[in-house]
Amino acid sequence: MRDSRERRVIADLKPYPAYRLAEGEWLGNVPAHWTVRRIKYIVQEVDARSKTGEEQLLRVSQFTGVTRRLKLEGQDGQDTRAASLVGYKRVEPDELVINIMLAWNGSMGVSRFAGIASPAYCVYRFNQGALPWYFHHLFRSPAYKARIKAMSTGVVESRLRLYSDDLFRIESLLPPPDEQAAIVKFLDWANARLERTIRAKRRVIALLTEQKQAIIHRAVTRGLDPTVPLKPSGIAWLGDIPAHWSVVTIGNSLSMIQTGPFGSQLHSHEYVTAGIPIVNPSHMRDGKIVPSLDVTVSDNKFKELERHRLCLGDVVAARRGELGRCALVNEAEDGWLCGTGSLLLRCKTGMVLPAYFASVFSSSGISEMLNQSSIGATMANLNAGTVARQRIPLPPLDEQQEIWQFVDRESKKSDTTIDKFNREIDLLREYRTRLVADVVTGKLDVREAAARLSQDELDAAVEPEAPDPLDASDAEAELEE
Repeated sequence: MRDSRERRVIADLKPYPAYRLAEGEWLGNVPAHWTVRRIKYIVQEVDARSKTGEEQLLRVSQFTGVTRRLKLEGQDGQDTRAASLVGYKRVEPDELVINIMLAWNGSMGVSRFAGIASPAYCVYRFNQGALPWYFHHLFRSPAYKARIKAMSTGVVESRLRLYSDDLFRIESLLPPPDEQAAIVKFLDWANARLERTIRAKRRVIALLTEQKQAIIHRAVTRGLDPTVPLKPSGIAWLGDIPAHWSVVTIGNSLSMIQTGPFGSQLHSHEYVTAGIPIVNPSHMRDGKIVPSLDVTVSDNKFKELERHRLCLGDVVAARRGELGRCALVNEAEDGWLCGTGSLLLRCKTGMVLPAYFASVFSSSGISEMLNQSSIGATMANLNAGTVARQRIPLPPLDEQQEIWQFVDRESKKSDTTIDKFNREIDLLREYRTRLVADVVTGKLDVREAAARLSQDELDAAVEPEAPDPLDASDAEAELEE
């Protein structure tokens, strides 16, 4: 009943009674009683600096806005590469934080937290009559991202910068304060309901992924014949293995293992569009490589980094974030480059089949061992030596072939269902983006709907989802810091 009522509330939304063409024209038609003011009348820049560097460190994501950068397990300090946080910009709750280098993709937001942010960011305080969370949604809407991109300074997309003078020239919608409050109230409610549905689907995906991992782990540690005699492997996570199998170190099973280029060799500002793709951890999905056309390099840069070239049959693996994440290099990816956050692994011919090795490397046991080995270091510092020391089971080549074919077949069954849920999540997110944009720009009138919401319904609001640690945009932002 509740879900039916929620759908009805959104479906019953109507446009405002009267509209007019907004000043500047790019905003199109807006409610007739709304005003339009340049952003310089909405916010003022603040530049308070940390004297100790001990405040909570904040980050800005295009997906989740301003979030806290929490300590990594095994680390005493905050999650940052900076030697000192003294001089970082102080942020108070309800202030707007903008990553001026990635503002064009929506990397901005109002903060719920007190803390500090990169000196490369800009911090703004809202003037009287401007409700921060209305503008949080407005400035992150597709229309404003496009306008911000047009107003940013730079020759190529990866070098665009949004300086305060450019921001201040942009026209901003300014509904009456009570309508700003009604819009925020409605969006809090709607976002909570959509997020609840998304999280339920993500829980199902997690269960399916866990089931898939269990199938892979069983196959690569015990084989496919349940009657085969077993022997102790001498490895805690591996347990007993078929008696005719051997155990080898990863280093002994490979003809090459090397990290991607150092950060000093490859900067995000050197990326071009539609060049030779770079394979970073965020491009490894379900054992396959999914490239980004914005994370590529020119032919000249490729020649500088040619020693990191990927070849058919290589396995490329993450050395930060989700350890054990890897992908097999197929014909389409032959000649691409191993990224800074990745490892290039090349199997010994006649000893290890690359597809089998990828199955073992992505198993839960290897992931656990790599995480234990990385304690006391940041994920970005997982190196070739640490990986090379890990031990893996090694069946005869014909069994390796049978095992990876079985794993591939079973994985496809799970992946089909997982893909279905991921598509549903994508559609929900697209719908949420459209709904928020239509509400904050006045295409839909939510005043009556917001007035009917009970306090119990509002109290059910949930926190935004946690950011993906492998999100490419965030990783590039950190490189800039």
